[in-house]
Amino acid sequence: MERPGAASAPGPFQGSVSTALVLADASRAEAVEAATRVSEFLKELGVTITLEKDARTRCAQGPLVEAPDLVVVLGGDGTVLAAARLLAEQPAPVLGINFGRVGFLAPVPADSAEQGLLDVLEGRASIEPRMRLRASLPAGGSGVALNDVVVARPSSGPLLSLALHADGERVCDYRADGLILATPSGSTAYSLAAGGPVMAPSMQGIVATPISAHALAHRPLVLRPDTRLRVTVAGDSGAPGEVVVDGQPLAHLRPGEALEVEVAAPPLPLLSPAGQDPWRRLRERLGWSASFTEA
Repeated sequence: MERPGAASAPGPFQGSVSTALVLADASRAEAVEAATRVSEFLKELGVTITLEKDARTRCAQGPLVEAPDLVVVLGGDGTVLAAARLLAEQPAPVLGINFGRVGFLAPVPADSAEQGLLDVLEGRASIEPRMRLRASLPAGGSGVALNDVVVARPSSGPLLSLALHADGERVCDYRADGLILATPSGSTAYSLAAGGPVMAPSMQGIVATPISAHALAHRPLVLRPDTRLRVTVAGDSGAPGEVVVDGQPLAHLRPGEALEVEVAAPPLPLLSPAGQDPWRRLRERLGWSASFTEA
């Protein structure tokens, strides 16, 4: 049985948009300038706008109490992840306009912002429900990840001894720099750099990827999306493990403590332009575009 929160297949976006939140990466002047232009464009179409020119500062103030009909993010993948934190408890459709270097989560080119918005407003855009993970701490509190939850050693600390359990069953013990638990969206981020597999974004599953494991036999695992995971810092670890959610430090796990990780409900809906090739981003971002016929 499918657990609530697991992602489903992409489909056409058919929601109505009367309110929108526009978030910009304040470190990129061109993104801030475009955010003002986009806001005026949406206002002319009758949409009520809230403009935040510093996305990260706004997101650090805490999650939204009431979500708008649409969130427009102008920046790179990091800005989209900041927006995802803002929407942790109130997911809303997100359209990413890419002003960064990678753009896995921001599929609209910067020079096509208005056309991307028209695709959304006129019902031509696609919606991709993206699976998320919730990390629950032993002392209470939690964090929600669109990309990944990481338990890592301190920057100057020794290797960690970690135990991974799935649905109460022992999976593996690691001596490593850490362990990444990634969503399909996060499979092209830190997990990929650590040797993990690439998963289609609309798939369901959790990737467990060790970081610099001491044993060559330790390989990435792909687990069911409804798996309840527990990562324990073993009592003989010489240092606590740092819990990091989408690149943001959350807490430390002392030896003997465990982190619980499971799918977070509901998924986050990401929007894509009309007619976009779903594999194009991977080909372009990962260098798969080369042809064997090229000189």
